[in-house]
Amino acid sequence: MSYVRCLRGIASGVEYSADVPMNLDPVDGRPVEMVLDLERLAREKPDAAWYRPQRRDLWRFGALMALDADDPVDAAHLVPLGEGATPLLDYSAHPVAAKAGLALQLKDEGKAHPGYGANPTQSFKDRGMAMVAAQARRLGLTRLAVPTQGNAGDSLVRYALEGGLSVVVAMPDDTPMPILGGVAAAAKRHPDRVTLELVGPTIREAGAFLKERYIPDGWFSVATFQEPGWRIEGKKSLGLELAEPLPGETRWSLPDAVIYPTGGGTGVLGMWKAWDELEALGMIDSRRPRMLCVQSARTAPLVRAFDAGAADTTVVEAGGTLAVGLNVPGGVGHFRVLDIIRQSGGAAVAVDEADIETELAATWRRTHDWISPEGAACLAALPQLLDRGLIHRGERVVAVNTGSSEKYLPTLRHLL
Repeated sequence: MSYVRCLRGIASGVEYSADVPMNLDPVDGRPVEMVLDLERLAREKPDAAWYRPQRRDLWRFGALMALDADDPVDAAHLVPLGEGATPLLDYSAHPVAAKAGLALQLKDEGKAHPGYGANPTQSFKDRGMAMVAAQARRLGLTRLAVPTQGNAGDSLVRYALEGGLSVVVAMPDDTPMPILGGVAAAAKRHPDRVTLELVGPTIREAGAFLKERYIPDGWFSVATFQEPGWRIEGKKSLGLELAEPLPGETRWSLPDAVIYPTGGGTGVLGMWKAWDELEALGMIDSRRPRMLCVQSARTAPLVRAFDAGAADTTVVEAGGTLAVGLNVPGGVGHFRVLDIIRQSGGAAVAVDEADIETELAATWRRTHDWISPEGAACLAALPQLLDRGLIHRGERVVAVNTGSSEKYLPTLRHLL
């Protein structure tokens, strides 16, 4: 059974029913999150009886997720496509890591690896959209709307078609062609189920368009942070995977630092929530990784706010970047991302476009791993993170690669 107790405003603390569809907190216009009854979970499933490591998907965490795959009632709402349970690749031979003595790992959310789960659209967005589709089905919602820089729309279309839902996707017309083409093809094959609107130049304008044209007609917004904590719950699985026992070990533990490409920031909230819940269940202690949020220097609202000591971001002018997932000029959840960065002793850092391209090309030549530009941005940040004393010799550092370079062809073909 689901152990979700309620929804709660992240800033206001006001609680709401988890069984009533809602978007932002009516008190302050900020996001809400799902609250689990962890005391009941610990009492009814002691000693991590909710954990199913034999499953090769994110539902391996059972009742610690907002829907429990082991419960027939909950499971009826799921649209499991193998998402999550992705590998941690050993990147300690990366030239910067090797020279600095870092135990560097890459959490690969893109291409499938034998013996692991596989995100069906080769993107970490599948974690959030798997939960979005399941929760929508639970509440009887059938029409969903999402603005996107690309991957979230591609992912939602996949889960909507599998789960009997209809979706409208609004994205910029310069979205990488494999992503845009995939959504367009779905709209052509299923015109009664998928609608594509080309609106830009960024996700911000796409969201405004949906709010004006579709939301008033009864479409339910699942924009970043504007669904009721569903994407946070899906992305939470990433944090749980970073904490679960490494091969050959039994102890749950966390790395010293996590380097994460940050646009809207749902994953940052999700990982932090996962670790708070694990601590409440006695699985880990109060120590947390330093959260090192990476943005493109061309669109860096978090970096600007962090450096200024501001409590929230202000919208910046977006610039063109190969890492289109980072081309987010502002976000309704950024206040909480900044709070988490500071609590963890981390930082928000910007990387130049040339460095992203150089790192992407070098990684391909060295490993033939199909990392995304956003993942390359994390690796490109290593030198400045070392120079600023944000990571140190001997530490276990995880960089998150959020997708596959295959989805960005032909834009980056010249780099491979």
